[in-house]
Amino acid sequence: MRSVAIDGPSGAGKSTISRAVAGRVGFLYVDTGALYRVVGLRFLRTGELGLDTLDLTMDFRDREQRVYDCGEDVTEEIRRHDVSKAASDCSALPEVRRFLLERQRELARRHDVIMDGRDIGTVVLPDADLKIFLTATPEDRAQRRYEQLGEHAPAFETVLRDIIERDKNDSARALAPLRAAPDAILLDTTGNTFEQSAALIERCIRERFSLS
Repeated sequence: MRSVAIDGPSGAGKSTISRAVAGRVGFLYVDTGALYRVVGLRFLRTGELGLDTLDLTMDFRDREQRVYDCGEDVTEEIRRHDVSKAASDCSALPEVRRFLLERQRELARRHDVIMDGRDIGTVVLPDADLKIFLTATPEDRAQRRYEQLGEHAPAFETVLRDIIERDKNDSARALAPLRAAPDAILLDTTGNTFEQSAALIERCIRERFSLS
């Protein structure tokens, strides 16, 4: 099986770009951040992590990932702004990371994958065949997130502040901090259109695996 690890800070476009490119090259896209968002959603709903009762499952319809908790499809709900922030807090907890680590690795053992997150190339798949660190300025990433949230978006200044705070928290945490793997390809997409960024990553993948 072949594996591509795409890491980077919040709002860098990892998920949307990875999903699109996976479809173009015939790999399975795995949004690992969605797994942490399910834990964050559970915490917002109950005030507890509830890992002992978390029944987290995924399926891939037409190569698209759907995420479930106890049979409930939460794919759309976990994209809320408040869930994103809760997921960041929960992802710093060792018990949460241990709980999800093996689930992520098992997917890579069974499929050709493009897997994105914040520690895929450094912790989850340290032997990935290709590692990419995708980033952009905080302002650029905040604008993308603001537009993505649409009518449910808080003020732009709030989104920017949360992006900067999350960068700090993710980079400073003791467990699996956000950082580029030493052998990762660094791609700064500031000012790029979606298609420009997707084309960059697609080219890296095709060159690495000699895909036509």
